[in-house]
Amino acid sequence: MTVLDTPFHAAAQTLGETRKGPVTFARQRRTLVIYLALAALGLSAWLFDASPALKAAGLGLWIPGGGFLAVGGWAALLFPLAMALFVGSLIAWFWAGMVVAPVGVWLGSALLAGALAGETAWSGAPYMAAGAVGLVIAGFGRRTANLRKKGWEKAANREAYLPASLAEVGRRTAERPDPETRELSPEDLSAVRYLLDRALQPIDEWGGFDVIEQFQPSALRYQINHMGFALGIAQGAYVPNFTGYMGQAQRNLIEKYLLRKVWGYWIYESCWGHLNFTDWDPAKKDNIMLTGWFGMHVGQYMLASGDRRYLEPGSLTFRQDARTAYRHDFNTLIGSVTSNYDRAEFGLYACEPNWIYPICNHYGMGSLAVQDAVCGTDNVARYLPRWLKELDTEFTDESGSIIGLKSQLTGLPVPFPASEIGYSLFENIFVPDRAKLLWAVARREVGPAVRPGPDGRPRLMLPGAGLDVGNYRSGHAYAYASILAGAKEFGDTELAEAAQAALDADCGRTVEGGVRRYLKGSNGANTYAVMGQIMKTGDFARSFAEGPPEGARRGPVLERCAYPEVLVARAFSHGEDLELTLYPGAGDGAQALGLARLTPGAAYAVTGATPARIVAGADGMADLSVTLSGRTEVRVTPAA
Repeated sequence: MTVLDTPFHAAAQTLGETRKGPVTFARQRRTLVIYLALAALGLSAWLFDASPALKAAGLGLWIPGGGFLAVGGWAALLFPLAMALFVGSLIAWFWAGMVVAPVGVWLGSALLAGALAGETAWSGAPYMAAGAVGLVIAGFGRRTANLRKKGWEKAANREAYLPASLAEVGRRTAERPDPETRELSPEDLSAVRYLLDRALQPIDEWGGFDVIEQFQPSALRYQINHMGFALGIAQGAYVPNFTGYMGQAQRNLIEKYLLRKVWGYWIYESCWGHLNFTDWDPAKKDNIMLTGWFGMHVGQYMLASGDRRYLEPGSLTFRQDARTAYRHDFNTLIGSVTSNYDRAEFGLYACEPNWIYPICNHYGMGSLAVQDAVCGTDNVARYLPRWLKELDTEFTDESGSIIGLKSQLTGLPVPFPASEIGYSLFENIFVPDRAKLLWAVARREVGPAVRPGPDGRPRLMLPGAGLDVGNYRSGHAYAYASILAGAKEFGDTELAEAAQAALDADCGRTVEGGVRRYLKGSNGANTYAVMGQIMKTGDFARSFAEGPPEGARRGPVLERCAYPEVLVARAFSHGEDLELTLYPGAGDGAQALGLARLTPGAAYAVTGATPARIVAGADGMADLSVTLSGRTEVRVTPAA
């Protein structure tokens, strides 16, 4: 891919034109035709001098609550109230896929106005209603025109700096860390322990999670998935030959996800969004915010650990109650993604009823990529070309940026925070050249926020009070941590250091009992901070597209040790040996280790633990004892 192939270049070369794909155009035209038909029906009641009730109801078809103007008197005060209620219904539609809410408010207010009508209708009502409609149209038109103008200007500006920025990204991402020498530092371990403490608690307990609502960004499902992503990166990059509590923590998160407390939101969205009152299978229609995200999570765990249990039929069962359960496994999750893509007119498909979020569809494509890595399928080759084409034509604005949210029913875009930072991280899994382009834009546009702090060190300084989308409180913790993770993925060392400095200075960094936490950040923000702490260049993409080296996949493993007494900083095998780096997590002293996947009956030499020589049992297992005091190395190699 060259700069001249980019959507930013295309946007800059079409100044004065509107970027609107054919499906978007058709949906918007259909929406307009339906509205004009309803407005004409409402107008006909006045043209043919129908009853006051029909006149009032007809005017209510022009604009929510417009019929109350025809009723006149005190009822006219219901017009602004109906408009406010309609805005609230739009929020409910956006927040939880409640498609029936705006339809119910609009038509319901029209019927109520008809019921309240007296013997006459106020003759000035049509003119006032038409004026209100005109003001709404003019307001949206002006806003759209301003956004387009700013988009064209931004595209032209991007074209000026893209070549140099893209070349810099290419240079920084050229180096990849050596998988044979990677080791979690004490600071890394204190960060990872934040996740382990939460993931290793009983599956039905939620200590340390933000339990607020289950429809938008604070939902438990998003916390669980990202916690899994962070642990999957730690497993694959640093401890591929440690199963033990690292594997248990990841499996616990997967099992938590299957609880109705996590996925039960889909029951409600199916009812009020799809008018489906019987089949609430969460991995069937739409809901890529479950199938795509969870598919990435489960696939990453299998790729990092070699554990294939979730390929078994029914291994991922969503239980609704004692009588009803929806049996799934990793392949049926991904099958839901592909079947929805097969019938998606926009190329991308909906999270919740009606709403298409491109970021969720990035998780969806990521889930296809990880299935390719685990199962040898060819999903990305099959689906990516059309997916990218529709992303660029249906979901890209005049600046060349991806639109955050679009209505599947109306084709109308909706303001929703989105940036090249998040998109670049996921595209690095399945289309790395394009990901570098997105990061080349992101790093330049975040760059002005890097300024000297009180101590003279560069740090991020973002405007305003900020919003932590993980708990809806003010603050920049989530933004700092997200930028940190993106910078680490693309080797942007200076930006990563500036983001880390801002986190440490502003977000209540504390270490208690050996566990690092940011007190002013949500669980989601803290999870991203852990990812950013442990990641190196390309780690996110590799954890879904490649997994550990082949030797590590077949070599011996540390299967058993106590948490938090034994902190595993490194566990790596070249195929026959096992190299461990351990730290004490609860004081120095002797600890038991259990090894597995040794060659049955084979003898091994041991350094750093006792006994000095072991013979693997018929099950390929053996036990060791190690005395931990600071950083401790253990080596197990085939005996001569």
